[in-house]
Amino acid sequence: MAKSTRGVFDPTSPEPFKVSRSKIDLFVECPRCAYLDMRLGVKRPSMPAFTLNNAVDELLKREFDIHRENKTTHPLLKKYGLDAVPLSDERMDEWRDALRRGISYLHEPTNILVRGGIDDVWVNPAGEFIIVDYKATSKKIGPSSEEDLYDAYKRQMEIYQWLFRRNGFAVSPTGYFVYENGKSDAKAFDGKLEFDVELIPYTGSDTWVEPAIYDLKEMLISDEIPAIGTAFGGGPCDYCTYRESAGKKFLELHKKNKK
Repeated sequence: MAKSTRGVFDPTSPEPFKVSRSKIDLFVECPRCAYLDMRLGVKRPSMPAFTLNNAVDELLKREFDIHRENKTTHPLLKKYGLDAVPLSDERMDEWRDALRRGISYLHEPTNILVRGGIDDVWVNPAGEFIIVDYKATSKKIGPSSEEDLYDAYKRQMEIYQWLFRRNGFAVSPTGYFVYENGKSDAKAFDGKLEFDVELIPYTGSDTWVEPAIYDLKEMLISDEIPAIGTAFGGGPCDYCTYRESAGKKFLELHKKNKK
């Protein structure tokens, strides 16, 4: 994997160190992978782009933007009895743009600038912002409750809520996932893919976010290699396991060839 200096922590720089929402999640998942990424510039291998997911996200944004412009309630919200409308705010395009800015907050004690790009924000009659994330998948049995959500999805929601609260907005404790599950049991494709749509509420807590930022800064300024983290399945991080196994084999081969 190629080494990059972009996004690498420089302890001598007075500039805020920019950390995306996904980098915080990487640190929570595996501190060693995060150290390699943000301190040494060695990133995990990139995954293929989920272009179909991106297309679904874009279409959902356009659909909700129609109701945003008209200040009307989307039929999905009516179906689930949620009294809310898409937030009409000129900053929505900025908040959605994770690559340029997104929603950001400078955590002054650590000089870390945390940022993330949201999918949507709704607002309820109390004026509270409801953070919304779109998800697309294709499973025989789709998710229907927060118990079906990955921990990474929950952390994603909580970081977004934390960012908006730190920017001075009143945020509802309950966020929502608009979950699109592609149907594979249709009689024919006919040039279209149909989805079952679920609106899944999630009420979490963002109290872990700030301590994680402090821990992240401690990792960045340390010369010690962190411990291997835990993968989604509960075992050691697959990336770390691969690197260690490959490194041992290369070392064995190197010693053998030197004889």
